[in-house]
Amino acid sequence: MTETFGSYVHEAHGSVHSGDGPQFNFYYAAEARLREQASRRPRAVAKEDRELLAARFVPPRGMQLARDRLAERNTVLIDGLPGSGRRTAAIMLLHELSDARGSLHELPDTSDDTSGDTAASPLDIRDIGAGDRLLLDLSESEESRYIAIQNTLSDFRDSLVRRGAHLTVVLPHHLGYLLRGELKRLTVEIGRPTAQRVLVRHLRQEGIDPASSDLGGSGLLSYLAQAPMRDVAGLADRIRHCRDISPADRGFSDWLAESLVDQHDQSARVAADLATWQDGRHRALLLSLALFHGAASGTVLQGANALLRVLSHPPDPTPRLDRADLHAELSGIGAETLADGRVRFRIAGYDRAVRDHFWTFLPDIRRQFRDWFDECLTDPSLLRFGRKEVVARFAAQSLRTARPEDLSWLAQRWTSNKAPARLDLDAAQLLACGLDDEHYGRFFRQQIYDWSTSMETSYGLRRVLVPVCSTTMAGAHPDQALVRLHHLARRTNGLVGADARRALLALAGSDHRLYRRMLDRLGAGIAQGQWDEDRALFLELADPVRLVGYRSVRASLITCWHGVLRHPVASWTEPLARWLTASEDVRHRDLALRVLSAACEADVRVSGCLYRAARQWLHADPSASRAETVSVLLRKIDTAQGIESYPLAV
Repeated sequence: MTETFGSYVHEAHGSVHSGDGPQFNFYYAAEARLREQASRRPRAVAKEDRELLAARFVPPRGMQLARDRLAERNTVLIDGLPGSGRRTAAIMLLHELSDARGSLHELPDTSDDTSGDTAASPLDIRDIGAGDRLLLDLSESEESRYIAIQNTLSDFRDSLVRRGAHLTVVLPHHLGYLLRGELKRLTVEIGRPTAQRVLVRHLRQEGIDPASSDLGGSGLLSYLAQAPMRDVAGLADRIRHCRDISPADRGFSDWLAESLVDQHDQSARVAADLATWQDGRHRALLLSLALFHGAASGTVLQGANALLRVLSHPPDPTPRLDRADLHAELSGIGAETLADGRVRFRIAGYDRAVRDHFWTFLPDIRRQFRDWFDECLTDPSLLRFGRKEVVARFAAQSLRTARPEDLSWLAQRWTSNKAPARLDLDAAQLLACGLDDEHYGRFFRQQIYDWSTSMETSYGLRRVLVPVCSTTMAGAHPDQALVRLHHLARRTNGLVGADARRALLALAGSDHRLYRRMLDRLGAGIAQGQWDEDRALFLELADPVRLVGYRSVRASLITCWHGVLRHPVASWTEPLARWLTASEDVRHRDLALRVLSAACEADVRVSGCLYRAARQWLHADPSASRAETVSVLLRKIDTAQGIESYPLAV
């Protein structure tokens, strides 16, 4: 089982290279791959996603009671069996409320930037805005965090009521015995919606209206009886895809059959087959084909040989020409070679059952499976096409068998200073798979936080983290993405640092709530004086008009300008000019100039620098509106210092 292949460059999304130095199109290539992956498993709470979800939503049993409880008490706790659509129901409860004030967002599930604060609460009232609709997903919470949140929920709810906000909480069903008695009156248990109704609702939104007779097949009914709601939605999407690519003479029954073909449970067949195949070489070939399903026969062979090496399997002493050829060996494990040279199992769904069997029933060599996968993916001669599918398969098995650390280990390894840049896309996809996982998403958000705050994180890993945060994490957890991008922007230079800053500013500018949160962070950072980058970020982000009517926003702007104005004038004259230009409009003049003058406090030197810079702006274009703007600024500066202005000072 040995063959040699030449080198190649795989999956070229724009400019790709395998040497040292920057990969200029990596950020955009990573965004494209991660967005494609995110579209398959939407967990976001963005408005456009919620509207699509609402059109497909089938209210479960208990939904009306949950609506009433939320309206009466501003809070409802949602319980139910896993797979019953608890998170979707919680989002829809909030979506149905008025959006006249506030925003709908998910509360952070990691205690970011509070490691040194022993009094830090797991629920922060600063996350509550007037009229906000908040989601707290505890479905995979561990015991200690679940107890800690219950201990602080009462005070948090008081703030909710005062600010006219609402909260839905998805409870961890497996920790039901820990729910405190006083919270049970807020709890509503929802039932699983009828899977067939959910499927039909999704299909009709795609312009597909099947007849009742089309939905009565035993294969479909068996699948719907046990599939979680997210898988029912996935089936509808596969049916839509089959319709879009099928010939005109195909109908719904054909689309449905093709969509179900890989969903058949072949676990019993795989177990029986493996009981008869005792030879390690055949088993290695079987697993290699399962992982690289649809790849060229040479790739499958190389993968099998690599697995045998990793496991230190003894070599076969039989002369090569006395052994069966690859075609015979593949046929012996139930595989067929297609006309284009790709290899597949003859039985649909067999590849997934093989992967499940090996990862489930060989737990003692899962680490070796990780090392084998590492060797295969880093070998430039092994896998030319289909890397996305292979990465997704390995990630699914690692997460299913409670080994998220395998993904983080590989991501670090593939982005080390010695690793080729061609592995960056694969590392980004691994982390995105982890973030999207319902069980281990929080593990990866915490891991990425730790990486983003460490100066020891490799430059390559930082390059990968930027699109992972801005594209994958920002979809469902924008607050946490904002924090991590901020840390990356502070600690990273060069092209990656510039990408981090662009992504951070785009995210902060995309939403009023995130804009305010970013101003608060920058104000705290500038006041501490530790990061020069915070001043540059503020000067690029701050808008003299946006939300300046809010006292809290003005307070943050004043804090930031206070720090900025005490640095060399040349570093802030250009941003100041934008503020002064905006102040030429009398609608914005008073508040914008009030911020600038208040930032000077009673510091004569700083006030003088600000006024001289304003006069230089005036002299560049001595219009009447500019003269009036500078005159108003002078009066506000004088007022802040407790002196009387002279009307002709300009």
